[in-house]
Amino acid sequence: MDSLVDGNHTTVTEFILLGLTRDPVLRVILFIIILCIYLVTIAGNLCTILLIRVSTQLHHPMYFFLSNLAFADMGLSSSVTPNMLVNFLVDKNMISYHGCGIQMCTAFLFGPVECCLLAAMAYDRFVAICNPLVYSTKMSTQVCFQLLIVAFIGGCLNSSSFAISFVSLVFCGSNIVNHFFCDFAPLREVACSEVNACILLATFAASSILVITVIIIAVSYIYILITILKMRSTEGRQKAFSTCTSHLTAVALFYGTAMFVYVMPKSSYSTDQNKVVSVFYMVVIPMLNPLIYSLRNNEIKGALKRELGRKVFT
Repeated sequence: MDSLVDGNHTTVTEFILLGLTRDPVLRVILFIIILCIYLVTIAGNLCTILLIRVSTQLHHPMYFFLSNLAFADMGLSSSVTPNMLVNFLVDKNMISYHGCGIQMCTAFLFGPVECCLLAAMAYDRFVAICNPLVYSTKMSTQVCFQLLIVAFIGGCLNSSSFAISFVSLVFCGSNIVNHFFCDFAPLREVACSEVNACILLATFAASSILVITVIIIAVSYIYILITILKMRSTEGRQKAFSTCTSHLTAVALFYGTAMFVYVMPKSSYSTDQNKVVSVFYMVVIPMLNPLIYSLRNNEIKGALKRELGRKVFT
């Protein structure tokens, strides 16, 4: 049952997600690839969380934020990937009205949380490199938990604003959504009417989080660069910059794809291009983050070797 008759209008109760492709061979190939990516994502991020928890050498603010970033990555990927995998196995992927709203709100919860955590990690590097003498005070356990709470409050506010906007949309015609998950823009395209104030609220919330976090990251790294350039020791410069490379890589990947999907004008790219970049943003990047931090971070590699060695000898 796709709809209910309400007065003179037909109210949509289910949506059909078109997914990435209708080619049956390509669907099987994509199912295997994305399933492997999802399994690596869950395993990699869980290992990151457990390693940081059990290794006392990693009980520092940077790794506190990294463990929560790993949790946000699992949440972001899990909000869309399981349903996408189901979409590859069935001819017509149906999702209920409420299921669609929950999926969209979950994605718009963990996305902003990740933005805020990346900004907190940039601030942590700024304090560590530019003000090392007051690092233990400015990045105390209490401050870290406060920044974490702010990150989740920002995510909840953003998710709530999109929930209100979703409820304000009236669906009385087509229920076919040209995407692999319930993203807000494709839903607006099939809506009959909307409340402009609610749409503006959601746009303002998402834009505010994006702009504020980008400014924090940019300002932090400007000061970090100035401080590094003032260092007389080449070894000191290399050591200071090496602590930032993993974070900079994660920031470039996450914000680059997020801005392509949500900031660039829709006329500048096709729907298929949007889907591909969305897959990278919501499925691939959550898998890459633990790999980036484990392969490019000597402290994590050292802690992993110590813990594995301890287990072997035990």
